[in-house]
Amino acid sequence: MAKRVSHKDSMCGVARPLDAIGDWWSLLIIRDAFDGLRRFGEFQKSLGLAKNILSARLRNLVAHGIMDTVPASDGSPYQEYVLTQKGQGLFPLLVALRQWGEDFFFAPDEPHVTLVDRATSLPVRRLELRAQDGRMLMAEDTVIVVPPSEDGRE
Repeated sequence: MAKRVSHKDSMCGVARPLDAIGDWWSLLIIRDAFDGLRRFGEFQKSLGLAKNILSARLRNLVAHGIMDTVPASDGSPYQEYVLTQKGQGLFPLLVALRQWGEDFFFAPDEPHVTLVDRATSLPVRRLELRAQDGRMLMAEDTVIVVPPSEDGRE
């Protein structure tokens, strides 16, 4: 099996985080953590994932500061996994992925889970990308700017 290429030195804000969350199991673990799961066994039951793979993914998420281990809340000798501030910052990404999935991976009348506002029980509003002046932005309205190299050449 080929070794994965690390993007830790990339200047791209999309590529660099992929070392931490670039596989589907990691994102599903994070999704489950947002849904309140904290214990290894809870993640395993939810995902049906082999223990060695789950263990490796959890270790990676902890190593990247996305999750942390804390003593079990029930006082047992076990540990629990909790999202850090960095992990909590992934919530908008998961909402965007969820909304994209709802748009393109379900038939129009096909039932699926819905993310709702706990206070109102209403579905969460669509995410929107906006310019500094409030205009809606699409991909064609943006451009990537590469910083100049350290030697002054572009």
